[in-house]
Amino acid sequence: MLWSYTEDAYFDCISTTIVHLPYLSHMEPTDRKQALALESWRALRILSEFVDGVETMSKCAPGVAVFGSARLKPTHPSFVQAEKCGRLLVEKGFAVITGGGPGIMEAANKGAKEAGGTSVGLNIVLPMEQRPNPFQTVDIEFRYFFVRKVMFVKYARGFIIFPGGFGTMDELFEALTLIQTLKIVPFPVVLVGREFWSGLVEWMKKTLRDDYETVSAGDFDMFTITDSVEEAVQVVWESHTGQRVVAPKLPRFETDAEERVSGDGTRGGPRHRRRGGDSWHESAI
Repeated sequence: MLWSYTEDAYFDCISTTIVHLPYLSHMEPTDRKQALALESWRALRILSEFVDGVETMSKCAPGVAVFGSARLKPTHPSFVQAEKCGRLLVEKGFAVITGGGPGIMEAANKGAKEAGGTSVGLNIVLPMEQRPNPFQTVDIEFRYFFVRKVMFVKYARGFIIFPGGFGTMDELFEALTLIQTLKIVPFPVVLVGREFWSGLVEWMKKTLRDDYETVSAGDFDMFTITDSVEEAVQVVWESHTGQRVVAPKLPRFETDAEERVSGDGTRGGPRHRRRGGDSWHESAI
């Protein structure tokens, strides 16, 4: 870890005493200066998590993120499927990336580790402590959800998503949003379990697409639904090897290959004029 010494208590103190920035204008100058200084230390802690995550994940093989409920027990059919999924992904040469917790995450990590592959857990620190599963060969701990989410998107060649709750839905819709807005090069998003996912998808088609017209018909090309773990892994494999194009109606850009090689992870574009700029837009770095 970059942040190796015992400053946790210090930062916990910051987290509980720091005043939110919108209220700085109502503070005395001395208090405002102290609050801004503490915010700078918080930024360094956030940066340390990014550095630690990037340094660790960049050494791993191309990965596939597996998501799903932490509440499902080993006897649940989806747990059994997720364990098989982890094994099949390793057999294809992928690292398996999960949130490091129990349930579906544990199943995928277990399948990967027992198959002799790289089994990554991106663990999150929660008020009610998450129990890291024992099947991780690479484990990273995050305080901030948004840093952890960047690692999933940046280092995954695809998402395979089993039944889950709000956290699972969050990862699903974040991926779809990034693909739809062209912020990332489309990658496979595979939903496993038609019985679980079909109701949501039908609602999206009727309410979002047909009734309110807030999404387009082509948006449903951004993901695949299946009951077969073998098919889910094959979809990701075919995309990774160039045999399948995800969301073929979405535009591609000349810089896509360069950004994949550079590891940038997200597409650039025109930026709004900064204060003091000479034009309305500046080229993105």
